[in-house]
This record gives sequence, structure tokens and C-alpha cells, in this order.
Amino acid sequence: MDDHTRDESVGPPRVGTPTGWLPAEGHWEHDTLRRATVHGVRLFNAGEFHESHDCFEDEWYNYGSGTTESKFLHGMVQVAAGAYKHFDFEDDGGMRSLFETALQYLHGVPRDYYGVDLLDVRETMTRALEDPTVLEGWQIELDGAFPAADNSDFAYAESLE
Repeated sequence: MDDHTRDESVGPPRVGTPTGWLPAEGHWEHDTLRRATVHGVRLFNAGEFHESHDCFEDEWYNYGSGTTESKFLHGMVQVAAGAYKHFDFEDDGGMRSLFETALQYLHGVPRDYYGVDLLDVRETMTRALEDPTVLEGWQIELDGAFPAADNSDFAYAESLE
């Protein structure tokens, strides 16, 4: 683990032992990646796709090209951007392009990476390529739940500016 991705304030997963959690050590391999993921997923679930994108993008810069961390974060940047295109701009061509790229980045990333249900993310994006209406009401699962955003998520996103 890199010291610059360590943050002792980041807690354990809500349930289970997802890829990235180091139970023997009692922390995440990259705590800041988990923190960005929690905030990014909660903001996504609230329909705050631009802010969600920012959470994943800011953390993405901590990792080298080709690493699993980079692939995951880059993929999630594209997921949020694709949803933003669909919902805020009604641009399904842009959404499809972003989702196709996201699927490439997320290929091979463990399906429970940092607590995110990536199997559902990949399946939903794949279905949305043909039928964008599947995005209506879609939320991302984290640690077996669909967490909602609160003030801490918005504060985190604002702190990235």
C-alpha cells in the first residue's frame, strides 16, 4: 500500500470481505479509494452524476495506468459521465460511447471491488446500450445496500474543487 492512499478514518465494509479490504490488517489496501468510492456511489444514487464523477476522477490520479485501481476508477468515471449524458443532456449516443469505454475499463476488475457490485454495473450498462430506459431508477449497490447521499458526500465533492 502507498502511504498517500492511507486514511485511518475510513471504516470497514458494512458487510462481507470485498476485494480491497484487508481483514488481517483491519484496513483497506487503499483507504482513499474506498472513501472516494463510498462518496461517489452515494452521490450517483442521489442522481448527482457530475459530483459522483468528480469523486472517482480525483482519486483516479493516485494510480498508475493499467493498475486495477486505475481501471476501476476510470471505469466508474465513465459510468457517472454516461448517466450524466443520459439524464442531464438526453444524449444517449454520448451515454453509449461512455458506457462502451467503461465496460472496457471494468473488464477483469473483481465483481466486488471495494464493495461495489460490479457485475450489476456491467450488466446494467450492457442492457442500457440497447435500451437506455433501464437506467431509470438504477442505483449502484455498495456493501449489499443502496446507500443514499448525505451532507458529508456533498462536502467531500466540494472539497475536490
